[in-house]
Amino acid sequence: MINLILISVSLAMDCFAVSIAGGAITPKPKISKALKVGISFGFFQAIMPLIGWLIGFGLKDLIENIDHWIAFSLLLIIGIKILY
Repeated sequence: MINLILISVSLAMDCFAVSIAGGAITPKPKISKALKVGISFGFFQAIMPLIGWLIGFGLKDLIENIDHWIAFSLLLIIGIKILY
């Protein structure tokens, strides 16, 4: 349950930051556009973790022996990009 709460909060902060930036650069904000953006963000922020969980659960047996190397590689790539 703690993991679910932490993921929810982090996704909400990410969505909030993007929404603030989008609103700041919009010359004439309208409620209808804000609702469309909010609904689309909410939909995709809810669906993407579910899709990731389903894919991960489906591939669990195939990658269980090398999952730590996959995580290491992804974190290494992100770290190199940050340093670059």
